[in-house]
Amino acid sequence: MTSLSGAEAIKALLSGPRVHLNLPVAQLVEIAILRGEARLAANGALLATTGAHTGRSPKDKFTVDDPATHCLVDWGRVNKPISPDQFGNLLERVTQHLADRELYVQDLYCGADPKYRLPIRVIGAYAWHSVFVRQLFVRPEPSELATHSPEFTIISAPEFEAVPERDGTNSGAFILADFTRHIILIGGTRYAGEMKKSIFGVMNFLVPRRDVLPMHCSANVGADGVTALFFGLSGTGKTTLSADPSRRLIGDDEHGWSATGIFNFEGGCYAKCIDLSAEKEPQIFHAIRFGSVLENVILDPVTREPDYADTQLTENTRAAYPVDFIDNAVVPGIGGHPRNVLFLAADAFGVLPPIARLTPEQAIYHFLSGYTAKLAGTEAGMSREPAPEFSACFGAPFLPLAPRVYAEMLGARLKQHQAACWLVNTGWSGGKYGVGKRMSLKITRALVNAALAGQLDSVEFVTEPAFGLHIPVSCPDVPAEILNPRNAWADKDAYDHTAADLAARFAANFERFDASEAIRSAGPSRL
Repeated sequence: MTSLSGAEAIKALLSGPRVHLNLPVAQLVEIAILRGEARLAANGALLATTGAHTGRSPKDKFTVDDPATHCLVDWGRVNKPISPDQFGNLLERVTQHLADRELYVQDLYCGADPKYRLPIRVIGAYAWHSVFVRQLFVRPEPSELATHSPEFTIISAPEFEAVPERDGTNSGAFILADFTRHIILIGGTRYAGEMKKSIFGVMNFLVPRRDVLPMHCSANVGADGVTALFFGLSGTGKTTLSADPSRRLIGDDEHGWSATGIFNFEGGCYAKCIDLSAEKEPQIFHAIRFGSVLENVILDPVTREPDYADTQLTENTRAAYPVDFIDNAVVPGIGGHPRNVLFLAADAFGVLPPIARLTPEQAIYHFLSGYTAKLAGTEAGMSREPAPEFSACFGAPFLPLAPRVYAEMLGARLKQHQAACWLVNTGWSGGKYGVGKRMSLKITRALVNAALAGQLDSVEFVTEPAFGLHIPVSCPDVPAEILNPRNAWADKDAYDHTAADLAARFAANFERFDASEAIRSAGPSRL
């Protein structure tokens, strides 16, 4: 049996008897509640739970290996191949599965800059998913819909599961990208973030050839009109720090850096909700209202007030909302070339300084390293030890091309626009997790604001020995004793041992990169 082409599959789906095209948010919310897909929280947000998958499933992500990708994709643990026939067979069965179901279709853009935006279409079986993508991507003007011609289509079938032995998948869930059919095929998972991140992967493949650097970062702009970028993995503060009442938000997660400046790939934000409060993160807290989507947040059974501290379903609770739900956001999300680039790391080892200024070579080293630390899950009653996580370019799961492609583009832009690069530790100080304390958001904001305002340009810097990082000896509104991480530890020998251990892990991770000796030498000491 010959498998369907992409155009045939999409035509078959859109000609079905129950296709709902570009419904507005209010109508989709009504449908989602009537169908039992979701509930309404007291703050007006639509709440959905995602079942077994409460986050991305990287082991279930595959790319079709064909002439369009074979010589370009960086194949390996992240980019796993699947054959065109395997994709085609799954596409046909998913199309049959969806044929008699209610389908919700949204025509959208990825990219705020009209010169580089990608027209996309999302076809799915859940109304709440349709709300999610409508709020997360860039929404066309009504006048643009008549001529909207999608260049990539997401087909989402959350209730269809693959058969690994037959389909070549890892499990019943699958997230497949076909750059010849121009289709993302998703099944076996209700987690909405897979749709968002799949299109990010598409952009990471397509836009470098147009001289645009795709970046897993947030961006904002100050009163002076100058842009800042915040790179970081999940949980490092990328969304929190960019949502600053004193600055205007461009976007919280995915951006492109073109010849003319920065532009948001998205039209919305996807914020973590764990321990969210109006006091700590007022902009995000107040953005969660009607038109927003909450994932896996627990509601009070009587009042339906969200309990952001309750992690019984997952710590990866999320809120999706349009970027213009943030006060004073930049719409459309376009800014100039950045003057400051910040790499955020939640260092649970307590070794990295609260802030350090990087040389150009150190910037590329730490960009390729993409470091943060996580607290490894253990059995109940046992302590949790930190575990390093290295994700190239702060976004390895979403990078189809080799990391050096993105690193070289970043290095060229930093040099061309003379942007300063900073490493910011949003993790622990005075000891590793269980001994030291987590950096307060107030302190981190003071450090970041000082760097962006140029207040650190004239202060004295010293070089710490373990990582060769240049750290300021003073900063407004920040205790001087915490700026040098070794000084913040009561047990100096313990610091030296922990720093040497983490430095060795950095060096071991970096062995996999084909980098110049100048960049390798910019890493931590190999003592």
